[in-house]
Amino acid sequence: MNKIPNGRWIHIIPATILVYIVAFMDRTNISFAIAGGMDKALGMTASISGLAAGIFFVGYLFLQVPGGHIAEHGSAKKFIAWTIVFWGGAAILTGFITNTWQLLAIRFILGVAEGGVYPAILTILSHWFPSEERARANAYFQMNVAIASIITGPFSGLIIQAFGWREVFIIEGLISLVLIFVWLPLVSDHPRDAKWITKEEREYIERKLAEEQALFKKNEVGKASYKEIFSNINMWKLIGIYFAMQVGFYGFSLWLPTLLKQITKTGMGMVGFLSIFPYVMTIIGQYIFAQLCDRTMNRKLYTALPILGFAICLTLAIITKSNIWLSYSFMVLCGTFLQAATGPFWTMPPALFSAEVAGGARGVINALGNLGGFIGPYLVGFITTAVNQNVAIYTLVGFLVAGALLTFSLPTQVGGLRIAKEKLNLTTS
Repeated sequence: MNKIPNGRWIHIIPATILVYIVAFMDRTNISFAIAGGMDKALGMTASISGLAAGIFFVGYLFLQVPGGHIAEHGSAKKFIAWTIVFWGGAAILTGFITNTWQLLAIRFILGVAEGGVYPAILTILSHWFPSEERARANAYFQMNVAIASIITGPFSGLIIQAFGWREVFIIEGLISLVLIFVWLPLVSDHPRDAKWITKEEREYIERKLAEEQALFKKNEVGKASYKEIFSNINMWKLIGIYFAMQVGFYGFSLWLPTLLKQITKTGMGMVGFLSIFPYVMTIIGQYIFAQLCDRTMNRKLYTALPILGFAICLTLAIITKSNIWLSYSFMVLCGTFLQAATGPFWTMPPALFSAEVAGGARGVINALGNLGGFIGPYLVGFITTAVNQNVAIYTLVGFLVAGALLTFSLPTQVGGLRIAKEKLNLTTS
């Protein structure tokens, strides 16, 4: 059998990674701005800081389902191009705010602007990568979070150290606007639209996706309408799992610079440098768990294990807080599991829903699940103010454990497991 060309990996994955790297940078650079003096300049308490970091995710709700629907039935490429312009503008405006109310408003607007990007990109990936490649494709795309965090830490720290916290928003917002000149030439909505793709690769992708849709039509869930999907208990389990993942991830990520500054008593340049290493481990963890997931097709197991690993390492980081470098070592280990569940997780929704509703279903899961991105940072800030920081972090651990248990409660014949078995039956029959 001739080897299928791999142009889809070279063209699609890097472009989607680059777009989300910059989006994620504009979303999370507030954590460095807070640690770098914005809280004092605007008179922000820990609770207000958590609210400012988290309110982004309230705005993030609004374009999730429309974004997924437009991507599936229209043009994800054009939709994302317009959102780049709007979020870049909102990011720049953040550098000119003068009070906390303006900050809350602009963070909300930034969330609305970025809201449809994630489900739209996942839809593009589902058009380009068949089921047996999807965990790896999703995981490689998800590596943008780790890469963005590696870049954002030292870059934001140096900007703040050299200029100030306002400039970090302005400079990184301007970088967003440049993305439009990268995105439009590189990405196509479907293999049939791409000029660079070979005939062999296009036919391979289209054949695999057609086979996949044929399998969906054989089961009742695949034919479900949006109304039926919302009444499906497994849909709400997926939302709950993703919610727990986001509580843990953003609660950890948006408070990491502050935690590092408190523990190490160093300047923002060193804090930015130290923040790199957890995210280096994130890339390694994503790669390992995605490979294991695609090899075994056990989507449940390789979603739950990283969530539990994150919870354990986060607990150990707090227990050993009196020992600076031991605690930091566990924070670095947290990175191994920080995003490792996302690649396996996102293989399950497209396996449960047909293409007609998959984009919207991903949008619903991402929208409601990402409320965890609001709850995580806000809970850490609120509980830190009301009780103490240790209790705040243990609360994140509780959410992670609940998410792992919920993952194990999914039926055995879910997602990739079912598809793998049906494909095997088709091959051997």
